[in-house]
Order: sequence, then structure tokens, then C-alpha cells
Amino acid sequence: MMTQNLLIKPTIIATQQQPTCLTLNMPDVDQLFPCFKPGDFVALYGSPSLISLVARVCVRAQIPTQFGGLSSNIVFIDGGNTFRLYKTTRIAQLHGLNPHKVLEHIFVSRAFTAYQLTSLIMEKLEETVKKYNAKIVVISDIAGLFLDEDHSEEETQKVYSQVLNYLASFAKKHQIILITTYLPHNNTKRSAKLKETTLAKANVVLSFSKTLYTSEIELEKHPTYILGVADYPTDMTLIDFMDNQ
Repeated sequence: MMTQNLLIKPTIIATQQQPTCLTLNMPDVDQLFPCFKPGDFVALYGSPSLISLVARVCVRAQIPTQFGGLSSNIVFIDGGNTFRLYKTTRIAQLHGLNPHKVLEHIFVSRAFTAYQLTSLIMEKLEETVKKYNAKIVVISDIAGLFLDEDHSEEETQKVYSQVLNYLASFAKKHQIILITTYLPHNNTKRSAKLKETTLAKANVVLSFSKTLYTSEIELEKHPTYILGVADYPTDMTLIDFMDNQ
């Protein structure tokens, strides 16, 4: 089990109200999607490139609020062995942060069966969020473990819907940002149904598409923002980051 490390928060003048809003700091993307907000239940799906975005989110969630972060620890529930140490440390370096300290504030739990994932979410998530004082939760490859054909489709759909209902309620009740990823899987009837259910339950949906020459992000669902498409950069340099502060 990882040991909790207290995040040192920046000194903020009491009379100033800092926004609790997590930005991506990508100019084109920010025009389309300004930020994640507390209470958002987010579904990211499409190209595996979204794994890089999740790594970016885990880094930016730790920066001070005045720079578009949350000054927060991150709870990361990994359902598909997708946590990428190298990507996270690289993005931390591009943000001028100590990679080791960044990793200390990401608390990863891995699930290897649908039962384990369900337990981590419905039985332990609330306790874990309180323990680490996290304002953001990431659940990676949320449906992957539910595609096991050893379990009946009817029972799988029932449990999966219960998990998603719990997450949507949890995000709203605790006013945290809850991000799930739906990674590409074999195009089966079960996979299509679980994907449909995921996108229906989320109140924010972002999709990723990638070709040989371009990468795009599309805002498909949001309670207030105008929907649309933006170019998605594969990376940003430290200079880009500093110039946009």
C-alpha cells in the first residue's frame, strides 16, 4: 500500500476566490473545452492517445489553482494496466515539476477482475478519496474487465449499470471530478452495449480520433459548453506551457 504524502498547498490571499476548475492548457483544446469542473462525471473514449491526456490530467491536477490546477492528490483506479510511468514523468518534467514528487501524489489501485474493480469503486472509493483528500478520481479502462465472456451478458450489464450510477452520484455528491476512460476493444455486441451505457451515464463526453497525420478531440456531450471539434496536440513543450501562464 502506498503511503499518503501531504500535498503542500500554495499560500492564497483569503479575499481571493480561486477557481476549482482543471484546465488542460492546450490553446486549441481550451477554446473548445475550457476545463473540467467539480461534479463532472467524464467519459473519454476513442484512440489510445487518450492515455496521454489522462497522464496530463494527473500532473496538472497537482499544480496550484491559480495556474488551472486543483492542488490535489489523485486517486487512480487502473482497470487495464494503463498507468504509464514514463508518460507521467515526462509531462511532469515539461511542466517544470519534480517527477518523483508528482508520482507520490498519484495513488494507484489496480484491478484484475470485474469483481475487484466493482469492489474498489462501490466499497472503497469514498474511504480512499477522504483518506487522500483527492479532488479528482481517474478510472482507467472502466469496461475492459467486464468484457469477460465467463459472465452472462445480462448480469454484466446489470452490475456495470449499477457501477456507473454510483459513480455519477458520487461525483455530484462529493463535488469531485471523476474521469473514466473507455479504451478500444473488440467490436462485440457486449462491448457496444457497455460503451453505449457509459456514454449515456456520463454528463461530459470527449472522444479522440487519430490518423497518420492528425489527432482530434471532440466534445460530444456537456451540460453547458458548445459542442465541437479541436486539433489535439501530441505533446507540448515546457516553453509552450510557460508562455500560456
